[in-house]
Amino acid sequence: MTSSPLDRLLRPQTIAVFGGREARRVIEQCDHMGFAGEIWPVHPKLDEVLGRPCYRSLSDLPGAPDAAFVGVNRTLTVDIVRGLSRAGAGGAVCYASGFSEATAELADGAELQQALVAAAGDMPILGPNCYGFINGLDGALLWPDQHGMKRIECGVAILTQSSNIAINLTMQTRGLPIAYVVTAGNQAQTSLADVACALMDDPRVTAVGLHVEGFGDPSGLERLATIARRLKKPVVVLKVGRSEQARHAAVSHTASLAGSDAVADAVLARLGIGRVHSLPALLETLKLLHVAGPLPGQSISSMSCSGGEASLMADAAVGRDVEFPALQPQQLPRLRRVLGEMVTLSNPLDYHTFVWGDFNRQTEAFSAMFAGGYALNLVVLDFPRGDRCDASEWATTADAVIAAAFATGALAGLLATLPENMPEPIADRLMTNGIVAFSGIDETIAAAEVAAGIGKAWNSPPPLPLLDVAPTAGEIEMLTESEAKAELAACGLPVPWGLQAFSPREAAEQAERLGFPVVLKGLGIAHKTEAGAVALNLRNSQAVSDAAAAMACDAGYLVEKMVDPPVAELIVGATRDPVFGLSLTLGAGGIFVELLEDSVILPLPTTKTEIYAAISRLKIARLIHGYRGRPRGDLEATVAAVAATAEYVVTNAVRLEELDLNPLMVLPEGLGVAAVDALIRRRR
Repeated sequence: MTSSPLDRLLRPQTIAVFGGREARRVIEQCDHMGFAGEIWPVHPKLDEVLGRPCYRSLSDLPGAPDAAFVGVNRTLTVDIVRGLSRAGAGGAVCYASGFSEATAELADGAELQQALVAAAGDMPILGPNCYGFINGLDGALLWPDQHGMKRIECGVAILTQSSNIAINLTMQTRGLPIAYVVTAGNQAQTSLADVACALMDDPRVTAVGLHVEGFGDPSGLERLATIARRLKKPVVVLKVGRSEQARHAAVSHTASLAGSDAVADAVLARLGIGRVHSLPALLETLKLLHVAGPLPGQSISSMSCSGGEASLMADAAVGRDVEFPALQPQQLPRLRRVLGEMVTLSNPLDYHTFVWGDFNRQTEAFSAMFAGGYALNLVVLDFPRGDRCDASEWATTADAVIAAAFATGALAGLLATLPENMPEPIADRLMTNGIVAFSGIDETIAAAEVAAGIGKAWNSPPPLPLLDVAPTAGEIEMLTESEAKAELAACGLPVPWGLQAFSPREAAEQAERLGFPVVLKGLGIAHKTEAGAVALNLRNSQAVSDAAAAMACDAGYLVEKMVDPPVAELIVGATRDPVFGLSLTLGAGGIFVELLEDSVILPLPTTKTEIYAAISRLKIARLIHGYRGRPRGDLEATVAAVAATAEYVVTNAVRLEELDLNPLMVLPEGLGVAAVDALIRRRR
């Protein structure tokens, strides 16, 4: 185990507790879990607490504690933390609230939090406004409340900003072994990513789950992802913020596609960090990662003794990046022999009840299925109520799954469709034997998707470092389309031949120079189509003059050669996320931007390989590849154009706020592409 500044705090041998009721509860919880180290209560008026001598002040302690629980008011918290830091303590949990989370009620909250961080100096602190942590490996708790954890030898770590959610997660009865639960509260000094990196180094930790209300410094996530990949310990995140309220407004179409949550999704995927969207999915994913780590692929097999369950399994995979491949030819004779002629052999497989209660035949059937080379093999089984029913035959099925997994070496999971139908003793036994005890069909499929995604990321080259450029503070300006295209053309992006004009008559003259047909656009307008500032396919000077007169555009006009009909239209844009900075968005362009909701976000910088893969994920990619006999689009030129745009964004990251190419017209193969509209907002 490598050394971390958080080691003494998270794995203490000596604990000091400051305060009254909450401090007493910390001692109770340590005693309950069998903490073997020393606990030093500190209180100015008490002589003893739970049989331990009580010290009047910090200066009376026999030494510098490894960890301290500070359960006093917010002002006194700052003083005690300062004293702990000067004494050489290993770290502290700051329980009190009333800091930066309460600035609406307490005007000095933010200032007091700054004072707390200054008082801590180099000493790590968790919080303020948090419960602390539970170390279920060593029985060390700085935790002032009940919880549902027990001592274990290895397991997952769960970290959250919310103490209440942390309590709830400890009460799970799903068979998930939890090694650590850590709350970070305001993260005034120490972030969730900091704690996660420290816990990664504990060889007894198998995987890490984060419940995140908001990301701080992206570099912490990058560091965590790097350590996770190096140590082969996967990370999964439940991040809130998918609602419309979480999106920020901007001028371009790109901003409507690239809300902060979508950008976070893309960043996590690039870093090889999984993402789920509910607490049950977080727990199920952690169970899979604890037992097996990332999956080597996305193929799943499923067996159940009900056609209804088989259909539910198949439906759950729709829209997920997992699959139920057809059975292998070599599996069929063995399955037919053991299951009989009346069973339709398929995946998902309804094996009926012909082998029910027969350990040997069930083991043979499960072994035949598990031998298909699937990344994950599932057997659907809901146990009956133990208080009203006899579950012996269900136990036989569980035994058969264990035996089949042992015989084949395949990864297997036993899946109860309802969590209450997976008794905790059964779940514990399955997990101990390397069988994932899943609860919930949708959550299980989500877990498989996440584990496969992490496996895919880890099998790819390490990602490029995220673009980390702080924007300048100048006033924002919007370039005219003509100016924007001139800048982009200089970076290698193909744009139509165009000329500027400042009157209807001059627009007609410029059209004569270009040759008809032409396009006329009003300059200085963000959404030209909606404003009636675009006229297409003008075939003579009079048509150009009339169209210009109807636009009444103060900034002038842009006259361009009309581009031939494209194979497809894309949007390529960049917008600045408040946390992750600039990223690139690709999607179906033209009038279909918001209608089709067909877009992919690429963190920057990026590569042509990543761009190609991103385009292939779009629905509109079928048009580029030649849909139903239509001409193929110039894919190579499209990738090159997107790469040139990405390079422009990276080069100009200090000033750029938004970029919007809509549409980027993909012409037939060999004819290239054309950026027919461009918007750039940047700081002066």
